[in-house]
Amino acid sequence: MTAYPIDLIRASFPALDGSRTAYLDNPAGTLVPRPVIAAVADAMATASANLGGRFAASQRADTIWRAAHDAAAEFVNAASWQEMIIGPNMTTLAFQMGRVIGRTFSPGNEIIVTRMDHEGNVSPWLAMAEAYGLVVKWLAFNTESWRIEPEDLAALLTPRTKFLALNYASNMTGSINDVAALTAMAKAAGALVWIDAVQLAPHRLPDVQATGCDFLVCSSYKFFGPHLGVLWGREELLRALPPHRVRCQSDDIPDRFCTGTSQTELLAGLTATIDYLAWAGEANGHSGTRRERMARAYQSFDAYEAALTRRLISGLTALPGIRLVGIANPNLFAHRVPTISFTHERVSTHRFAEALAAEDINIWSGHNYALEPARHLGLPEDEGVVRIGIAHYNSAEEIERTLTAIERLVA
Repeated sequence: MTAYPIDLIRASFPALDGSRTAYLDNPAGTLVPRPVIAAVADAMATASANLGGRFAASQRADTIWRAAHDAAAEFVNAASWQEMIIGPNMTTLAFQMGRVIGRTFSPGNEIIVTRMDHEGNVSPWLAMAEAYGLVVKWLAFNTESWRIEPEDLAALLTPRTKFLALNYASNMTGSINDVAALTAMAKAAGALVWIDAVQLAPHRLPDVQATGCDFLVCSSYKFFGPHLGVLWGREELLRALPPHRVRCQSDDIPDRFCTGTSQTELLAGLTATIDYLAWAGEANGHSGTRRERMARAYQSFDAYEAALTRRLISGLTALPGIRLVGIANPNLFAHRVPTISFTHERVSTHRFAEALAAEDINIWSGHNYALEPARHLGLPEDEGVVRIGIAHYNSAEEIERTLTAIERLVA
């Protein structure tokens, strides 16, 4: 087995050059590798034109646009590039599609949102329900398994259920839901299923064919790319939904859901991000198609991140006064991403963030837009949790330094 090439991986990220900073704020946004930065800069220099022109710069922009949709389709294992809608961010895409999807429902229809989700997968659907007279039902997560359990979903499904907004992985607890099983239940009841894979995508390769959902959304700036939201929708469904576009835009997909001028330079960065992930597979000793190389990269990431997670969790739980918020059993790490949250019986979450920032360790404190999980767990919203998020470029030394800083603070 090829040893994990951590030095080679870290050398790909300019932010880590000669820097002592430990970037453990990854659930809010990851670092960007050199090829992505170069692709964005090159597109700004050579393809800074709108789409559809007869001149060279516009034609280069057209090529970049199509390549990004091809790459995004490969990333999520879509059947066609036309199933991909790329926008400014996941939350904006959700609000936009809420206006589209909501028009197909009738007053009194039911939608289900979860107590486990980031607000980007809650507020758009509450707005949709308010606009179209829908009934909102809340799906709780189990505070022992830290996941959404099938029996809790089954209790909410009725013949009036038309939509389920489900998260793949929690941005607070790190727990991964069995979305394939939950999706199958909702689909059997006649509901559409929207999956937020924002927190999964930095750690596991999404596969829309395996989940069976109708929509899946993620954010490329959470998986080492530019600030974009990436949405997959099932082709026959996208063609049937009412369009949301200016009058002179094409009615074909994905054009009928694309508003305004595309962010060409960021689209170039998205393609470079997918290529970086494939390169990481090669760096870990693998070959094959681009998606196959990505899959092997993610396998290597997972094994490497699991070891760091194991050390961080064991170190935290050994300290007095710390309460972990999420799965702590190493035998169940397959059910979580390396997002580790905790509280302390007497030290403020914000004090942790301030103290670690003073030592060049970046973490987050507060609810981190996970309002419903905080409420479900009885946490003060202004305090929330201390959140540490590991990515595949973090080092063992950074984890040890973080534990030392936390130990010093709680002592």
